[in-house]
Amino acid sequence: MKRIIRPRKACSWCEAIVQAPLPSRPIERGRPGPGLLAHVLVSKYADHLPLYRLSQIFAREGVDLDRSTMADWVGRSTALLEPLADAIGRMVRQGPALFADDTPIKMLAPGNKKTKTARVWTYVRDERAWSGQSPPCAWYQFTVDRKGEHPVAHLSGYKGWVHADGYSGFNGVFGDDKADEMACMAHVRRKFVDVFSSQGSAIAEEVIRRIAELYAIEKEIRGMPPEDRATIRQLGQNRSLTPWKNGCRRNCPNLGKVTTRAAIRYALGRCRKHAHTLSSAIWNWITTPPSAPLNPSPSDAKIGCSQAPKAAAKPWLSLIP
Repeated sequence: MKRIIRPRKACSWCEAIVQAPLPSRPIERGRPGPGLLAHVLVSKYADHLPLYRLSQIFAREGVDLDRSTMADWVGRSTALLEPLADAIGRMVRQGPALFADDTPIKMLAPGNKKTKTARVWTYVRDERAWSGQSPPCAWYQFTVDRKGEHPVAHLSGYKGWVHADGYSGFNGVFGDDKADEMACMAHVRRKFVDVFSSQGSAIAEEVIRRIAELYAIEKEIRGMPPEDRATIRQLGQNRSLTPWKNGCRRNCPNLGKVTTRAAIRYALGRCRKHAHTLSSAIWNWITTPPSAPLNPSPSDAKIGCSQAPKAAAKPWLSLIP
C-alpha cells in the first residue's frame, strides 16, 4: 500500500487554503497505477484473457475488481496511447514503401444477436530486407466494412510505393500524384496452389515451381546491401520470371479449364506491377511475411470489438501488440 501525504497550508491573512496536488496518474483522479493498468492490458491483449476471467482471477486472490471497472480502465488507457498510435502512423507513411493488407474480424451487431464482418487495415513499414535504417513498425485502422474509400483516406497524400493484393478497393490509392502500386506474388501463387490442389494441373505445378525459385532468390538477398540485392535480383529473376511469363502467355489461349485460365490472367495482370523489382532493391515480391507477424490475432480482434464495436474501435487498435 502506498501512503500519499499532501501538505496543506492556510494563509493567516486571506484565509486561503492550498494543498499539494496528487501525484500524476495515468487516469486522472483514478486509483490504478501504471503497473496495474499494464497488467490488465497485457492479460487482455497479449494473453487473450477476457476481463470477466481476469476478474475471477483477482477474486481468488481476495481482490474485488469488477469487469466493468477494468473495461473503463481499458478505454481510458487507449486514449493515453492514441498520440503514440498517431505518431506510428506518420512514421509508417514517411517511408519510401509500405505494405498494405486488411484482416476480417467479427463485430457484434447489437439488437439482432448477430455479428458483422468488420476490417482491420494494416500498414507496415519494414526496411530490414534492404538494410534500411528505420525500425519495423505497423499502423492499424479499423472500419466496419471493406469499402475502398477507407484505404484511400488512410493513405491520402502518400506518394511512395504500396505493396498490396489485387483488391479493387486499393485502386483509388494509386494514380497520378498518388502512390505507386507494387503487386504481391503470394496472392498470385495462391491462385495456382488452389488450381493444383483441385485439378492436379501440370501447368499450375510448373508455375508454383518457378515462383519457388523467385522465393529462393528473395531469401538469399534478404538483408543484403541495396546494390547487391539489385544485381542478384536482376540476374536471377530475369532467368526465372521471363520464361514463366512467356509460358503463361503461350498456354493461356489453349486452356480448356476456366479456373487455370483465370489464374494465368490474374498472374499476368499482376506481373506488370512486379517489373519495378528488377531495378530496385527496396521492393519485395511478397507482402505476407512482413505483415503477418504484426496482424492482430483472432482472439485479440474478437475480444476488442465485442466490447466496443464502433466508438472505441480506433483507440482499441492502439493496444494491439
